[in-house]
Amino acid sequence: MSTAVLTLSRYPARHIVTAFHSMALFRPSLAMNKAISFHKLVGTGRNGTFDKNPDWRQYGIFSVSEQLPDSPPAAYEAWRKAYYGSFIHRYWNWAGAETGSFILEPILSHGQWDGQTLFPDVKGKEDEGPVAVLTRATIRLSRAREFWSSVPAIRQQMDLAPGLLFSVGIGEMPYLRQATFSVWKNGDAMRSFAYRMQEHRDVIQRTRARNWYSEEMFTRFRVLHAAGPLLKGKIPATP
Repeated sequence: MSTAVLTLSRYPARHIVTAFHSMALFRPSLAMNKAISFHKLVGTGRNGTFDKNPDWRQYGIFSVSEQLPDSPPAAYEAWRKAYYGSFIHRYWNWAGAETGSFILEPILSHGQWDGQTLFPDVKGKEDEGPVAVLTRATIRLSRAREFWSSVPAIRQQMDLAPGLLFSVGIGEMPYLRQATFSVWKNGDAMRSFAYRMQEHRDVIQRTRARNWYSEEMFTRFRVLHAAGPLLKGKIPATP
């Protein structure tokens, strides 16, 4: 089964230009990495969900792999080097970037990313541990203003949602290609926010009625591991 990895990297303020350049410099290494079947280099927003204002110090790599190295918690740096290769590993070290990685098992998925179905026929089993959700969309230009007007209410509700452990807004392109990655204490906490909070239900209904997206993907994951200095103290350690 395919495994997904989201690695976030946060650079010191003096390396903002270095951080931005990584979006181009990492592409060849990722494209040639035989362990990675799909990847996206993404920026992040200043707040925990969709955000038009980028965080110039923080970036991410989302990838899918069939050949994941041994799990990272006991030796995260060695795992990071084995998975991403020496160039990206050395670049982060040289720039003094803090990183953190989520290793994820897909348990439910529908939709596509750049025309690709990343996790076909997924039928994983949810357990009592942390659950992650990735919601990404390509927003129609004609619907962008309407979409963004709905974001503040959802962001406020999400910030207050019981059981939310971590969230970050990520995107390939400002304003139009956006995603939210969130980690929840368990499946019940995630479903309580997704299906019971009125504001969120209203936005889902408007998404369908107003045809906001030209492409979208929703995937639920079991969090296998979460490791790295950037995540320390933000979510419970995984075994």
